[in-house]
Amino acid sequence: MIHYQLRCPAEHGFDGWFQSSAAFESQAKAGLLTCPVCGATAITRALMAPALARGAPSPAVASPVPPAQEPTPAPARRAVTTEMLPDQMRAALQRLRGEIEKNCDYVGPAFSEEARRIHRGESARRAIYGEATPEQAEQLDAEGISIARIPWVPRADG
Repeated sequence: MIHYQLRCPAEHGFDGWFQSSAAFESQAKAGLLTCPVCGATAITRALMAPALARGAPSPAVASPVPPAQEPTPAPARRAVTTEMLPDQMRAALQRLRGEIEKNCDYVGPAFSEEARRIHRGESARRAIYGEATPEQAEQLDAEGISIARIPWVPRADG
């Protein structure tokens, strides 16, 4: 998922999460995005400061969906800290983690290599998850391999 800071013509700022840059563009063009303050539908991306990754790489998830026809430029990535998340968001991320662990194969630090093997047809098509550095994620994106980076919160039972 990609996080964007959005703005309406009245300069109201708000956040939005999108599957890809292309998803934002198509929703904005179709007028599906609205300002929560004034209801305007002419929504644009606001200027965002780049985030610098710190610590261990966050997990990445690849699904067996074929890559988009037209590559889009990678937006600036934002780091997400999980310590200050609202309880509802933390619970949603914990449910997402449970679904990923239940339905995807864990490939650990070999994530980038396995995603490439799946993309090239050298390995069985399946959903995988594991670790990838921001640089590895950018390289996969440049190669047309679709992945999603998600905040990996502790399990609800742990």
